[in-house]
Amino acid sequence: MKLINTEDAVGHVLCHDLTQIIPGVTKDAVFRKGHIVTEEDIPVLLSIGKEHLYVWEKQEGMLHEDEAAQILFDMCKNDYLIPSETKEGKIEIKAGIDGLFKVDTQRLMKLNTIGEMMIASRHGNFPVKKGDKLAGTRIIPLVIEEEKMRRAQQVVGEEPLMQLLPFGHKKAAIVTTGSEVFKGRIEDKFGPVIRKKLGEYDVEVLGQSIMDDKQEEITKEILKWIDKGADMIVCTGGMSVDPDDTTPSAIKGTGAKIISYGAPVLPGAMFLLSYYKGSIPIMGLPGCVMYAARTIFDLVLPRVMAGEILDQEELAKYGHGGLCLGCEECTFPNCGFGKA
Repeated sequence: MKLINTEDAVGHVLCHDLTQIIPGVTKDAVFRKGHIVTEEDIPVLLSIGKEHLYVWEKQEGMLHEDEAAQILFDMCKNDYLIPSETKEGKIEIKAGIDGLFKVDTQRLMKLNTIGEMMIASRHGNFPVKKGDKLAGTRIIPLVIEEEKMRRAQQVVGEEPLMQLLPFGHKKAAIVTTGSEVFKGRIEDKFGPVIRKKLGEYDVEVLGQSIMDDKQEEITKEILKWIDKGADMIVCTGGMSVDPDDTTPSAIKGTGAKIISYGAPVLPGAMFLLSYYKGSIPIMGLPGCVMYAARTIFDLVLPRVMAGEILDQEELAKYGHGGLCLGCEECTFPNCGFGKA
């Protein structure tokens, strides 16, 4: 680039977009990169405060901001991630489908500490809708050394920084435990809540069983639903440490591998996650899921629906951000709950 007086710019090629801002009316490029300045353009350029202009002067080993933005996008590019057109040296990334957005935060941080370049994203491990904005890329200066962009590519590596995992189809069964419900002393309030939450995804609810607090019977019922084709079991009730609460031991009795009984999330500390034969999730939901707007179940369910197999470390990460503030008006997921 070289800097010249605007009055002397006729015939020169602009090397970056020039933005016009009229509050409440527009904020857009009045001239695009590559535009050849004409005599008629001079008053317009002066009206937006441009008494000097950078015009293109190609130098070996230097990249324009648009070229660099494309390189940054290529570090993120993956299935279902849709780029915008390059505008003012920036590319926005949107979701091509409904799915679970994933970000490699450690490699993203390494990229963002190199300097003169950035990628900003929304939080990962949360569901997004088709068309949602996910991330944006750009360099800070108008031009950057090509060698620096190559170094950034080496730091990031070949694997994309981001993923968008499509949600699958699940056949679920609900197993509700508790003598008070089984014997008709109180109405089951859990089932409708779970059905509503499952209804946010592509879940076919095969049915619901209401069981007494008898460990062996609960175990048999869970296995019966799996034999009927359920590939996800949601158990409600009986999740505390009271002697009569036998759901955790009943889940263990199926032979499922217990990933964790307990999670650093409030509401949801007494949550249990297990997998039967390595891939069928059996979840034990504490009573808070019945009355709290959002809980641990809302954090784990989208990841289960995307086919992720969670381990204890993944659940432990929720401790940072795992406190729901119980706002009078719930704005989840547009809040801090579940975000590290």
